[in-house]
Amino acid sequence: MITLLFFLVGFVLLIKGAGWLVDGAALIADRFRVPSIVIGLTIVAFGTSAPEFVVNLFASLQGNSEIAIGNIVGSNIANILLILGVSSLVYPLVTKRNTVWKEIPLSLLAVCLLGVLASDALIDKASYSALTRIDGMVLLSFFIIFLYYTFGISKVTGQGEVEIRSRSLAGASVKVILGLAGLVVGGKWIVDGAVFIALHLGVSESLIGLTIVAIGTSLPELATSVVATLRKQPDIAIGNVVGSNIFNIFWILGVSSLIHPIPFHAGAGKDMLVMIAASLLLFLTMFTGKRHTIERWEGALMLLFYVTYIGYLIAER
Repeated sequence: MITLLFFLVGFVLLIKGAGWLVDGAALIADRFRVPSIVIGLTIVAFGTSAPEFVVNLFASLQGNSEIAIGNIVGSNIANILLILGVSSLVYPLVTKRNTVWKEIPLSLLAVCLLGVLASDALIDKASYSALTRIDGMVLLSFFIIFLYYTFGISKVTGQGEVEIRSRSLAGASVKVILGLAGLVVGGKWIVDGAVFIALHLGVSESLIGLTIVAIGTSLPELATSVVATLRKQPDIAIGNVVGSNIFNIFWILGVSSLIHPIPFHAGAGKDMLVMIAASLLLFLTMFTGKRHTIERWEGALMLLFYVTYIGYLIAER
């Protein structure tokens, strides 16, 4: 009963935390004249990726590779198909040119790189595929490049984009901290409750990682992106998802594989292909219908693909 209670309270913390985080992030962007896309790609993305990081940290330490891989692959798929699908149904998401030609292709590069690094059996004819510690170093190197690029955006485009508000930096910082705390604690309670329920139903670790854990750890991104969309902050909504996907692969899997090499089970290849296809779909939607915009019909299509994918997982496993 206590676990189920925490599970329900976790949703409240998640929604409130999302509101505080978006408010605080927008105020910080205003205060320092930093483009909101930079805030979305860094502070918001890192904060909303914290549940994935915590889950993978413990999964790596305990040697639960299926949870570690399924969490990240499933989260990245959910971020695009579920979260951007829902957000664009709320309000069409207009994307800036820089995001279309740089951030989204970088997230596509991340998933393709992961696919290559995790294909030892296919490329090198090894007995099994795994993310080794060297692979982790490669991923973290790309993460450093991503951070360097992101902060370079603020130097180039951060002047005079927004009007400074009267709210204090301290107040905005408190909102961000409280928002992150609400997201992390709420996300953890939701995942703990969901895993507890799933284990008692006799579901495999792989399916748990790809569905319940992945969706649970993606709830902060969902809440944050929907709230940002409602408040007409599409840059934060899209930057949050794209940044989270990049963080998930370069940072979380990089750190996880440094702690303990992560073997890939035989069925992981199909899920990797779905993740790559979802990332490619996001890029292609920038050029279908209204350019550089995820329209409502495109969001509905994303949701349809996601429901079909989840149905396939349940039927197969």
